[in-house]
Amino acid sequence: MGPFAASSESMFTRSLFETQDMIAQYRLLNEVSELVDAAVFRTRFAESLGAIDAANLKKAHALIESG
Repeated sequence: MGPFAASSESMFTRSLFETQDMIAQYRLLNEVSELVDAAVFRTRFAESLGAIDAANLKKAHALIESG
């Protein structure tokens, strides 16, 4: 098995640290919202299974596997 790296960025990193390019987050979110409105991006969210617990995670996994 080769090297593995994981990273993440908080959606609010720019505002949290008051970076000079905070406006970029505004622009990105607006662009994403326009793409969602234009149905270029679509959500796969169809239902809420309730609390995040073992039983509901199993249900969610089964839904994903079933396509």
